[in-house]
Amino acid sequence: MKDTKSLSHTSYRCKYHIVIVPKFRRMAIYNKLRHDIRLIIKTLIERKPGVELIEGELCPDHIHLLLEIPPKYSVAEFMGYLKSKSTLMIFDRHASMEYKYGNRKFWARGYFVDTVGKNEKTVREYIQNQLAEDKLSDQMSMEEFIDPFTGEPVEGDKKKKKSKRPFEGQ
Repeated sequence: MKDTKSLSHTSYRCKYHIVIVPKFRRMAIYNKLRHDIRLIIKTLIERKPGVELIEGELCPDHIHLLLEIPPKYSVAEFMGYLKSKSTLMIFDRHASMEYKYGNRKFWARGYFVDTVGKNEKTVREYIQNQLAEDKLSDQMSMEEFIDPFTGEPVEGDKKKKKSKRPFEGQ
């Protein structure tokens, strides 16, 4: 299997793991908006010749993309295109969101990018399992069973005993 692609004078294998987040990391990517964002991003990627979407996952507060971008485009140039055009298309389809996101900016400034190299399979699995991992971490309890200050077990719904020390138990 040929793992590299080529342009007229160049052979390349430029794969990137990219993560983008909505402004203020709002939990905006769900239900109908999730479906529209998926279509918008796929459409914009298909419009750029040579760019290929290998894997993607839309989590409630961020998006993972595994993209192959030819060397004739810089990652920064492509991400500027993707984020600006997708913002315009999202606000065009969902005009009411413009008031939540002032100045017509849906995405936060910046993004995370990492080169994949020979670890494509590992990155694919990571992206595929990301949504399940996020759901699992949301289900974890923040309840403490041992008081970190005293080291004593914390009792359920019982009221705290009044302490002889000032400001404790208030």
